Amino acid sequence: MDEVEAKFDVWDYVVLIIMLMISSSIGVYYRFTGGRQKTTQEYLLADRSMSITPVAFSLMASFMSAITLLGVSSENYTYGTQFVVINIAYILSTPIAAYLYLPVFFKLETTSAYEYLERRFGMASRLSASAIYSIQMILYMGIVLYAPALALEALTGIKKEIAILVIGFVCTFYSTLGGMKAVVITDVFQSFLMFLAIFSIIICAAIQTGGLDEIWKIADKGGRIEFFNFSPDPTERHTWFSLIIGGSVTYLSLYAVNQTQVQRYMTVKDLKTAQKTLWLNWPILTVLSLSTSFSGLAIYSKYYDCDPKTAGRITSTDQLMPFYVVESMGHIPGLTGLFVAGIFSASLSSISASVNSLAAVTLEDYIKPLYSSINKKSLPNSKIIIYTKILAFLYGVLCVAVAFLAQFLGGLLQAALTLFGLGGGPLLGLFTLGMFCTRSNQKGALSGLYIGLIISGWIAFGRPRPMPPTLPVSVEGCNSTTHILPGYVSSLTASRDDSQYFYLYRLSYLWVCVIGFLLTFIIGYVVSLLTGSNTEKLNPDLFVPPLANKLRRSLRRYSVSSQTSTSEINKKSDGNVIKNDFTTNL
Repeated sequence: MDEVEAKFDVWDYVVLIIMLMISSSIGVYYRFTGGRQKTTQEYLLADRSMSITPVAFSLMASFMSAITLLGVSSENYTYGTQFVVINIAYILSTPIAAYLYLPVFFKLETTSAYEYLERRFGMASRLSASAIYSIQMILYMGIVLYAPALALEALTGIKKEIAILVIGFVCTFYSTLGGMKAVVITDVFQSFLMFLAIFSIIICAAIQTGGLDEIWKIADKGGRIEFFNFSPDPTERHTWFSLIIGGSVTYLSLYAVNQTQVQRYMTVKDLKTAQKTLWLNWPILTVLSLSTSFSGLAIYSKYYDCDPKTAGRITSTDQLMPFYVVESMGHIPGLTGLFVAGIFSASLSSISASVNSLAAVTLEDYIKPLYSSINKKSLPNSKIIIYTKILAFLYGVLCVAVAFLAQFLGGLLQAALTLFGLGGGPLLGLFTLGMFCTRSNQKGALSGLYIGLIISGWIAFGRPRPMPPTLPVSVEGCNSTTHILPGYVSSLTASRDDSQYFYLYRLSYLWVCVIGFLLTFIIGYVVSLLTGSNTEKLNPDLFVPPLANKLRRSLRRYSVSSQTSTSEINKKSDGNVIKNDFTTNL
């Protein structure tokens, strides 16, 4: 690490500090302007005054920060380009989220997405779902915080444990101080830093290798180019089936029913604006995904004959991108610091957004109902903001603790997607059961949710499980002073036999979300039928638009029929009327 550390100089630290100060100053600015966060409408929903473009960038930055920068580039370097097929899932899923799920939440106009579940099924469903979401997001924040700490260790030699503490407490301060306006605007600034970091890598590699086509040729020669794996085998890590089906369900679990994203939709004035925002998010997300994937090939063009992990120069493939930045661009004053600032600020954005949403859920789903039940009155507005900021602070501290455990979750990208699949699949199944099925009830909903969560969790974290096969790397181009890790040759030539592992543990991590979704939906529907469908009057606003329109037509027909029946009864109370009516019918 000594060689790397020497290239992170004082100007890099200056740039890093300046970029972090800009991000923090945006939060400070919005803290002391406008209504100064006197209401939850302003603090949590930005007064519903945000425009399309900032929210679109914010939607992208929420879950694609440092994990995308480090994880996707490492993915393409280590496993090849098959992962880019997931972008097809994004375009297929966007209209489903925009025109089916999103209108339901806008009908409710609530801060917590889980209030829908209480109106549709009951309080038990709401509390169960919000608890699962909270645990899911706390674990996710740990990974987001761990990612920049990992990068800092690779670049400067500072222990990642120290970096976690420093970055974590900065995040906690910023998250507690800034409201949703600050979060969204900061997301835009940090998104540009992300794109700047990615394109600087691609441009640098193109200059060094002789063009983009040379990068592609080197990657192709190294076996990194793969797009057409149509294998139906669910144990293969990435195929068209796992990426499109698994990617679609994961995307919907994030962009259709996740509290963090739903809360962002609610920052714009109306449904049509929110739908336009989601559509604009799609090309931004796709461009970042594709460019980050290509950056992995760009990094491979430098290390194709001297893999730094095998050579013992880094300890994890998730350190490849920052290591490349230092080696290839470290001679330019401040450029390495700018790259690290992009990782840091992007993580700040994601954590602040998650903390903001977790505070909203805890306030709306737990604090307010509990206060009302004890005091027989609503929580005063003066206390709401105080409680919300205290909750944001506590969640920030909690994410620091979880970050210390993130190093045991494996690769950043796979760990993040596994976590989203574990909680996101069952939650998507629960919301889908409520919005798409009129016969579902709370018994079925809770049965499906718990069984889906238990089984998908068992599959996701069951042990022992095989390590996914990686593409071969080379150290032939390393100089004689480079230390090569032992066992390198055998790791490439040894044949794989995973048949001794339990079958479900061999499934691709992308199927975890799908299994959780299907189990929750199917079991929930079957149990609902067996226990008796909900006999209460159904509110059309709680269902997706096609089904809601059908229910409204049925209610109108029922209303007309009831009025006609009442009229007939009134007529039959007068004999002359009955006779005249009978004669007329004849």
